[in-house]
Amino acid sequence: MANSEARIDKWLWAARIFKTRTIAAAACKKGQVSMKGTPLKASRTVKAGDIVEVRKPPVTYSFRILQAIEKRVGAKLIPEILENVTPPEQYELLEMSRISGFVGRAKGTGRPTKKERRSLEEFTSDTPVFFGDFEFDMDEED
Repeated sequence: MANSEARIDKWLWAARIFKTRTIAAAACKKGQVSMKGTPLKASRTVKAGDIVEVRKPPVTYSFRILQAIEKRVGAKLIPEILENVTPPEQYELLEMSRISGFVGRAKGTGRPTKKERRSLEEFTSDTPVFFGDFEFDMDEED
């Protein structure tokens, strides 16, 4: 079933790390796929035992290749194809970025609430330009 070698872009797609082979090839081109710190080209062949790092910000995932395949397999067969060897601190990074996305949200950002909208409408609707009784002497000609 498995070849001894496979193109990295095909393997990333077949192992369901990327949804399409085009996206996998683009990730290689952008330098998001590497092995031992060296960026890989899409045409680079990989074999069983290689460890591939895939950077999907903010996390860098690491996968040990168990089978070099180029044909996509069902999700249930993925444990036979790869082993996830991503260090736990990468998942902590992911969790931190997920939490920080919600904590820092200021109230009222985005669409205004009903109360805010009404106060805005009240503020902008037919209010007189001057508040109070002001009289101006505009260079009256006598």
